[in-house]
Amino acid sequence: MDILTAMKISGSGLKAERARLNITAMNLANTNTTRTIEGGPYRAKSVVFAAKPMPDFHASLHSAEARLRKVEVTEVVEDDKPFKEIYDPSHPDADENGIVQFPNVDMAEQMVDMIAARRGYEANVAALDAVKSMALKALDISR
Repeated sequence: MDILTAMKISGSGLKAERARLNITAMNLANTNTTRTIEGGPYRAKSVVFAAKPMPDFHASLHSAEARLRKVEVTEVVEDDKPFKEIYDPSHPDADENGIVQFPNVDMAEQMVDMIAARRGYEANVAALDAVKSMALKALDISR
């Protein structure tokens, strides 16, 4: 595997984790949103990652490099868990029984997802740093 390919793989991981973090931030920001453009409360979302083959390698190669994969976000899906229902007859979005539906955002789950995204991002930065260090060492050796 060449250095640029390693950088592309880590770069795809950085991009995917950034998307995951953005979705988590959106979920946290909308934790109390009871009214959306679509109608009803905000529905929590999550990203789906997929391993995609690196386009630089041909199927005719019979090495481990022929199976290199990068990561991509393939879709953003809505959580189908039920909304939280709270009795608050003074709320403008309360129904005739005084029940207000709040988003299905689970704060603990979002915090765990944010920590995992951060660690994944940091791991990809460390991999990029290692590739950069190896490239600089190779340049030093060639002098």
